[in-house]
Amino acid sequence: MTDFTIPEFTYDRIQGANGVALNVAHAGVGPAVVLLHGFPETHLMWNAVARDLSRDYTVIAPDLRGYGDSDKPDADSIDVYSKRTMAADVVAVASRLGHGRFAVIGHGRGALVAVRAGLDHPDRVSHVGILDVLPTLDTWDVLRGVDAKVAWHLYLMAQPKGLPEKMIAAVAEEFFASFLDAWDPAGTTFSPELRDHYIMASVAAVPAIVADYRATASVDLDMDRTDRDAGRALTMPVAAISQDWGSQLGFDPTQIWGAWAPDFTYEPIDAGHFMAEERPDAIAQFARKLLAR
Repeated sequence: MTDFTIPEFTYDRIQGANGVALNVAHAGVGPAVVLLHGFPETHLMWNAVARDLSRDYTVIAPDLRGYGDSDKPDADSIDVYSKRTMAADVVAVASRLGHGRFAVIGHGRGALVAVRAGLDHPDRVSHVGILDVLPTLDTWDVLRGVDAKVAWHLYLMAQPKGLPEKMIAAVAEEFFASFLDAWDPAGTTFSPELRDHYIMASVAAVPAIVADYRATASVDLDMDRTDRDAGRALTMPVAAISQDWGSQLGFDPTQIWGAWAPDFTYEPIDAGHFMAEERPDAIAQFARKLLAR
């Protein structure tokens, strides 16, 4: 799909769960850390951060199933793009690269996969890092009234299969570009070529991306409710970094994440949503502080 790569990283297609092959960049030596991208991006969002961390860690940066150059299986079941299935992809990829235990740091959609990996595989996940997102259950809880318009795309892609895919496909380039532009108002984070890459990679993945979001309004939500009712928590060190969405939507991120993770730290950042690319030094430092715990 693209000639874009992370310099000095090796690329392989590695089998995840259920025979789905993921496009995976990896490099470095030492303890393993998996970096999971968000929407509407690919593993390339980690370019600078991944190169920094690879000096001291084995860095594994896949395209999530349904995104980038990874397989995009048909969503014939809601479970195909559940965060549980996507977390199983991560575990399988790490295992095939020889890592029985690893940290996971994710941005947006990838952070939801990281959280699910930590909840489902506490024996495999050593640390969880979260960039600019809340847990699935809490996200829906804090979206109220007119302020919820900031997450309008969540509601669109939560609708039954068929109409959202057709609507987005009709204006796909404009749809995905709108997020890159709205969440990077200065317009300085991406080169024109990288911006085009993210747009075209997403255009090629409309059904999969919609299925990913639809799962977050159904099966993923059910999993979070079940875990909360059972008192399950992330038992490993957890850290989150985000913009100040709480003042706009009326929530305390420390309180929300603290309910899911006893060993938790939070820090705000003066950056836009695409913080790993806007401020890679700060995000690399955030990751290193977490991994040192």
